[in-house]
Amino acid sequence: MSDLDLLTQSLARNVKRWRNDRGFTLDTLAARAGVSRGMLIQIEQARTNPSIGTVVKIGDALGISITTLLDYEQGPKVRIVPAEQAVRLWHTDAGSYNRLLAGTEAPGPLEMWDWHMMPGDNSSSDPHPVGTVEIAHVTSGELTLTVDGVEHRVPTGASVTFEAGLPHVYGNTGDRPLTMIMAVSVPPVQ
Repeated sequence: MSDLDLLTQSLARNVKRWRNDRGFTLDTLAARAGVSRGMLIQIEQARTNPSIGTVVKIGDALGISITTLLDYEQGPKVRIVPAEQAVRLWHTDAGSYNRLLAGTEAPGPLEMWDWHMMPGDNSSSDPHPVGTVEIAHVTSGELTLTVDGVEHRVPTGASVTFEAGLPHVYGNTGDRPLTMIMAVSVPPVQ
């Protein structure tokens, strides 16, 4: 079985499990996530490989991390994620990409990301649930972070925190590659 097949089956199992745990019908989750009921059915039956945007919306609507949605198995309290198991969820032809390094539920979803972005690339994000906070540390290059239409420059060695309940864009407007580590904390579903 390929990695993609494992991810598709894990996503199917976990979306259904967490939807049922939350007491959501397919229609309720579809409305909360802004995803069609038909798409959710295909995901829960492991018949589609949805975009990262769709997975993020479903995770946000369920109040769980992408890591939990893609987790192959629920294990002990200590979880080591080998480098080769970090999940690449976004990439461009220029060589930019991000990797979900680790995540947990504490008390809401908490994720850690590794970003590599080539000059001229950017990645936009829809608003996360109110109360979501992101923290990024730039290890090389310069991050151009746009939050709710306002641009902020974050140079090498600097860190930034922001409320991610607003539209935001990660960009590299510089002339050398950008690398950063980012953590995302989403409040639990009420």
